[in-house]
Amino acid sequence: MRIYVNGRNIEITDAIKAYAKEKIGKVATHYDQITGIDVVLSVIKNPSVAENHTAEVSCKFTTGQVQVTETAESMYASIDLVADKLARQVQKYKEKNLKSKAHSDSIRKESPANEEAEEEVVVEAE
Repeated sequence: MRIYVNGRNIEITDAIKAYAKEKIGKVATHYDQITGIDVVLSVIKNPSVAENHTAEVSCKFTTGQVQVTETAESMYASIDLVADKLARQVQKYKEKNLKSKAHSDSIRKESPANEEAEEEVVVEAE
């Protein structure tokens, strides 16, 4: 799994990059189908905007994608908020995906006991 951290209107320091990778990387323990995570950190340079630090995360799976965005007064706070939100979304996606797989498998497969019973009836009829 790869984690890319990019910045928009901000110089990404090693400390911010390491913090983002640490917090967002914990999500990978929830679900093993994650192929990549893209993190975009941005700052709005308007002094009238109070919450001007934004963190956007796009988490790609083998079967889909989850996108999360959070805004806060500091970059570290926005990374914390987006990591929590991403963890909830990944858990929800995982449960939904596993539930749909289990449901579809049980509908399409017949039990082996029914097939054997049908074969025995055919043998007795001959």
